[in-house]
Amino acid sequence: MQADISFFGLFWEASFIVKLVMLTLLGLSIASWAIIFQRRSILAKAEKESKAFEERFWSGVDLGHLYTEITAKLSTEGLEALFKDGFKEFARLKKNSVGGVQVYMEGTHRAMRVRLSKETEELESNLSFLATVGSISPYIGLFGTVWGIMNAFLALGQVQQATLSMVAPGIAEALIATAMGLFAAIPSVLAYNSFARRVEMLETSYINFIEEFSNLLHREVTASTPV
Repeated sequence: MQADISFFGLFWEASFIVKLVMLTLLGLSIASWAIIFQRRSILAKAEKESKAFEERFWSGVDLGHLYTEITAKLSTEGLEALFKDGFKEFARLKKNSVGGVQVYMEGTHRAMRVRLSKETEELESNLSFLATVGSISPYIGLFGTVWGIMNAFLALGQVQQATLSMVAPGIAEALIATAMGLFAAIPSVLAYNSFARRVEMLETSYINFIEEFSNLLHREVTASTPV
């Protein structure tokens, strides 16, 4: 009887170990694609909101009014969160007259750096999983291939007359494991590199905003402080 060399046919005829490898790679691929779609949506939203806030911030709006608008929101992210935490700390220190200008700016800068760390951590969430999938999937697939080919040749050694049709299905099912490993790894690596670059660009824009906002507050408090 001719062997079924379709994907599902080869899967059902594969050994338990090769099946386990294939199912593991399938699970990793599904999980990585879910993260890819999620991260793409989150990063696109972060980039859009960052651009919108910068336009709003540099439009000449009163900072106190802008802070009131942002505080009224249920949740803040990105540049809005940096501005909110920085302005809140600045206003608190200035209201309590704690220290001088240098103390105001150090406290404000520290509050924004803490928020920057949290925002960056959120943007990078699950990216390490994509990197891991991209790194280990080819090796998992290769393990399945080696195991499958080994079993194929062991079975071949038990017959007196070997033919290509006897060994071909075993080798084919083994090579599928390698193909699935690459199928899981390649999109994960491409997505990780793309997302890491976008996160880096967002982090750079956040850092630039912190410095620009700090300079703006420094000029404001210096101008209002009697010489």
